[in-house]
Amino acid sequence: MPPGTELQRQVEVPDPVWRRILAEPERAPELIALAASERFHGPAARWVQVAGAGHTGHSLAREAYKKNVRLSRVEGFALGFGGIVTSAGNLAGLLWIQARMVFYIAAAHGYDPAHPMRPAELLALWEVYETPAAARESLDGMGPSMAQTMIESKLGGSRDQTQLRARLVRYIGKRVAKRYAGRLIPLVGAPISAVQNGGSTKELGKRALAYYGGDGPGTAQPLP
Repeated sequence: MPPGTELQRQVEVPDPVWRRILAEPERAPELIALAASERFHGPAARWVQVAGAGHTGHSLAREAYKKNVRLSRVEGFALGFGGIVTSAGNLAGLLWIQARMVFYIAAAHGYDPAHPMRPAELLALWEVYETPAAARESLDGMGPSMAQTMIESKLGGSRDQTQLRARLVRYIGKRVAKRYAGRLIPLVGAPISAVQNGGSTKELGKRALAYYGGDGPGTAQPLP
């Protein structure tokens, strides 16, 4: 398989999911979390069976962390050349890679990647919701969508690509939000995108390693 095709397969949000995001951008994180659960729970479980020999849960989880940080940097560089045209897809693709990483880290630590709490935990690790329980209530239709409340109060109801980029960037971290303007300039935007993608994925990965590794929030060991 050509490298470009392999990269696209790894990072591209499936078309049916992308169409739903465009139709309901206010629920983009929830839609990606649920779709990622369907897409990655099987591969994550198989990966643990195949790659787990000789690893502890912690060391295998670190392998998932490092691989997906690298992947997020490559994806950011590849799509960053499109500047403003592809930045919405870049951001959605970043969330997709980050979701993949969290499911693989959870599986490495012995958590069932198919459990319904996994997408809820992902949303809490993204800090879209304060707790996994609150996220699960929203996913079950029992509670309000925090993302929807935030967006409706600040951005209104427009669903064009510019608003979608703004909405997606809310869930990726302050590092991307503060330096997001660099994405609008092709060639300059590509390397900035790669650094930002890798940085925000590292931050999420550290939270996931602490959460599933049993160390408690904010106590993950230093990582490269």
